[in-house]
Amino acid sequence: MAFRVHRLSLSLPTTPTSCVSSKTQFGFASKPKTLTFGKPKRLFFSLRAMGSSASSPDSSTQETGDYKSVSNDEWKKKLTKEQFYITRQKGTERAFTGEYWNTKTPGTYHCICCDTPLFESSTKFDSGTGWPSYYQPIGNNVKSKLDLSIIIMPRQEVLCAVCDAHLGHVFDDGPPPTGKRYCINSASLKLKPKQESA
Repeated sequence: MAFRVHRLSLSLPTTPTSCVSSKTQFGFASKPKTLTFGKPKRLFFSLRAMGSSASSPDSSTQETGDYKSVSNDEWKKKLTKEQFYITRQKGTERAFTGEYWNTKTPGTYHCICCDTPLFESSTKFDSGTGWPSYYQPIGNNVKSKLDLSIIIMPRQEVLCAVCDAHLGHVFDDGPPPTGKRYCINSASLKLKPKQESA
């Protein structure tokens, strides 16, 4: 019995194109290379990505302000450089470096931009990713949309439903009861600790 091998070639550009976001890092060799199945070729290619549904229905959505008209200059005055980069430019903090990745303090996590309550600490869990992870947001205060900034790895971006601040991504590998993992940048959050009652 004879097997016939078919070759498939894929040519890649030497520089990233405009469809790749500024937070994605691609590295290519100095000359275009062809990736051929059946005949080995070397190719240098690297990606950096943050560890990517709809929120549960609830009527606890914060009243919307007019955040669409807030300019980047106004956001820069209100936020730190890192907070602006992450929330307004869709950046990602390095894993295991954010303020809340390992926090166990009871309370509510609010949006750093507009103070909307986003996640309860009771829904936080240790995902082992180095980013704060939650299995459920508060009401409809979090929304998601398809993120194609990494072409070969489509994800669901998570945004504040009130001011459109970039929070992180949501994945389908979380614990019960939702099976979701909201992987969130600490810099997009502000924890308000639960007040102890006397």
